Amino acid sequence: MKKKLSHTDESGNASMVDVSEKQSSARTAIASGKVIFPSDVFEILAAQDFLGHKGSIIQTAVIAGIQAVKKTSELIPLCHQINLSKIQIDITPIDNALQVICKVKCNEQTGVEMEALTGVSVSALTIYDMCKALSHDIKISEIQLEQKTGGKNDFNR
Repeated sequence: MKKKLSHTDESGNASMVDVSEKQSSARTAIASGKVIFPSDVFEILAAQDFLGHKGSIIQTAVIAGIQAVKKTSELIPLCHQINLSKIQIDITPIDNALQVICKVKCNEQTGVEMEALTGVSVSALTIYDMCKALSHDIKISEIQLEQKTGGKNDFNR
């Protein structure tokens, strides 16, 4: 079987995938990423229980990620608008970093991988924004899809 890009037409122009003939099914996606800090900055943040002058860094990033998941079709031009049934974002301190995990569920004709990846990305960017006053040497890394279920193919990293 030869694979091809699904978001381009025969002429190579951008094209939204037609999902009208697909059956709705339960679909999930889990994405992850890390925000890595210099060790001295991480120690300061951890000592303050990740609370800054702007409020809880972690809770603000969770809310931003949830909002981003809901706006994915507005941010990524060829994503479909879908009804979401669950968004869960967990942010956990690990080894001079905050690990971000976003799980998204729906019962639709297309999956939620882009929504999960968008949730992780915006959560990580929010953490950066809230912490950049301490250092600009903060890295956002390893944003990736971990798992998807439903549709034609399941995926597990």
